[in-house]
Amino acid sequence: MQDFSYAKVERHSRKKCIPNLLKSTCGTLTPVELWYFTLILIPILTLGSDRVERSGMQGLVGRAFAVIELLAEHPGGISVSEIAKKLGLPASGVHRLLKELIDLGYVRQPRAQGDYQLSIKLPAIGLGFLSSSGIPDISQPTLDDLAFTSKELVRMSFFDGTNLVWVGFAQGATSGLRYDPGREHGASIPLTCTASGLAWLSAFSNEEALNFVSAQGLHHENTPRGTSAPQTINELLSVLEATRKRGYSISTNTFIAGMAAMAAAIHGPQDEMPIGTVSIAGPSIRMTAERIAELGEPLVKAAHALSRASVASSYIHGSERADHAAAN
Repeated sequence: MQDFSYAKVERHSRKKCIPNLLKSTCGTLTPVELWYFTLILIPILTLGSDRVERSGMQGLVGRAFAVIELLAEHPGGISVSEIAKKLGLPASGVHRLLKELIDLGYVRQPRAQGDYQLSIKLPAIGLGFLSSSGIPDISQPTLDDLAFTSKELVRMSFFDGTNLVWVGFAQGATSGLRYDPGREHGASIPLTCTASGLAWLSAFSNEEALNFVSAQGLHHENTPRGTSAPQTINELLSVLEATRKRGYSISTNTFIAGMAAMAAAIHGPQDEMPIGTVSIAGPSIRMTAERIAELGEPLVKAAHALSRASVASSYIHGSERADHAAAN
């Protein structure tokens, strides 16, 4: 029987050329081999290819980052078979990719034949970059002050050119119920069902906001949504208009049930395109309408302080110059 690699079938399936592949090979296959190839191999391999294509992981680099992101969700380690299953990739290909990542120092396998884990190399690179960007230096004092005032979780997000990402936080809740960011920290923010996302969108015109939403999707399949999240475009636009008038967004039971949050956009020093958001989040039993109203002014003041301080970050300042140059 000929050797039909996953890559070969994947290339053909992406081009919708499985019939041509069969036509070109059936003359060299026995009837039993042709039956096996048609009824078993193609459905299995095409399924994996479709998942890869839907995930945007067609290339080797895309698959490598998909594996890295999955490992980041499992600090205790995860097996080859589980990685392959979750990503819809062949175990043999995943194993080769993991070996390459181990050789490069980004992945480790503490025990022979054991699970795979991220090494400390990639987090160290990220921390080093974040430190040199100046973002923690300019933001942490303001986040700490707002957390002390609100006695809740305070977070800052930054727009990286593609996604809105949580990059900093301060925990003001010291006892009882509290909301901890967990694995959300460093993740892309859903735009239509989080206070940060809604505050970000409200800083743009409706047309511009809908462009961002269309890129991410109103109802993303991997995004948790609370019962109060906007369900239609008209509902979303109504929420954005209320946010603009108020000066900050309010989100109760839209992202996680039982949680409430509020956020304000952080603009660049020249009050141009927003560079991120600052938010307060906590259990809705404490974050009542009255409490949210009390925190509105401190939140907006924090957003203005972060806007003024952003000029000290070479990374943010450089991003603004690049955006300005691209616009002109």
